Amino acid sequence: MSLFKLLLCSVCTFLVLYAPQPLLPIFSELYDVSIANSGALMTVTMLPLAIAPLCYGVMLSQFNPLSILRIALLILAASNLLFAYSDYFSGLLICRLIQGLTVPAALIGMTSYIGTTFQGDALQRNMTLYIGSSIIGGYLGRMLAANFAAFWQWQNFFYLVSVSLVVLALIIPKQVKSEERTKLKIKPWLHLAHLQDIVLLRLFVAVFFMFFCFAALLNFLPFIVQNQYGITDNKEIGFIYTGYLVGAILSVCTPWLNKKIKDAWALLSLIFVLYCVSHIMLASHTLSLFIVSFTLFCGCMFVIHATAAPLANKISAAPASVTNGAYVSFYYSGGALGSFLPGFIFEEYGYIAFLACLLVCCLLGLTVCLTNYKQGTSMT
Repeated sequence: MSLFKLLLCSVCTFLVLYAPQPLLPIFSELYDVSIANSGALMTVTMLPLAIAPLCYGVMLSQFNPLSILRIALLILAASNLLFAYSDYFSGLLICRLIQGLTVPAALIGMTSYIGTTFQGDALQRNMTLYIGSSIIGGYLGRMLAANFAAFWQWQNFFYLVSVSLVVLALIIPKQVKSEERTKLKIKPWLHLAHLQDIVLLRLFVAVFFMFFCFAALLNFLPFIVQNQYGITDNKEIGFIYTGYLVGAILSVCTPWLNKKIKDAWALLSLIFVLYCVSHIMLASHTLSLFIVSFTLFCGCMFVIHATAAPLANKISAAPASVTNGAYVSFYYSGGALGSFLPGFIFEEYGYIAFLACLLVCCLLGLTVCLTNYKQGTSMT
């Protein structure tokens, strides 16, 4: 399967995952639910993403990842269509739960295919391109959903995405070349022992806190700009997400950064420092400075992500599907908690307390990266 087709699958998968996010104020009003409860539409999807990937990673070590990807895309298409037709908030939650159980299979299928098909610099480059495609999918999902809601009906975007998913599922080849397959002769659960490496676990913890902060800010961004800056127009909210797109450009530059800073832990620590700075800058009362800070915030997150994902594959002794399964589990565990818990702080104590909570989590991510760096566990 060509890398380009795989990247298109990635884009559409993330369209499904993030399209509801800018529409949370609409759902809050339409279904008469609170700000925190409307965030459950993201949480109920993130929770399975936090648990399922590791299990899927182990199972996929025995099966063709492209076959799993094809089935996952078809399930996403059907659930996305049902989401658009649902008349009840509980129906939306059920559809999102189905998607949360399905998206991990798609993600592990794609990352496992890359991890087993490419090595060395090609692995770094293509994993970075995959992460770039996930960023583009996340951005387009948020921006297009907001604009469809502003100019047409929000349901129309979901119809379009469902059709795209079906088309992509049909063009995935039924077989991969034999040399691209990885047939394991030992019990797949035994590979979990390889994940006990303390250096690898610290990396996963850093990824957890990285995405906790990111999911929290992105999930409640529509409410933040409404309360802090009086922005209620969906078109303007969609425009603010443009800062997110800059991260795609920065993530593509990650291999260049890795060549300039040979020690990956030093690079991760440096970017985490900038990530912390962006949290402080987001407290600004000026909209223009907020947008600049938000752009820096997104850029830092994506560079960390684009560095950490291939680094995990390099330092892990487990098969690619198991390593990437664990990575995605930690990643979305942070996302699940970040998309829900900080909402209560935002509602009860306000925006500054919300940012302070995220800053503490970001500092914890910095701490574990610095620990690996100081112990000399370098990896280029």
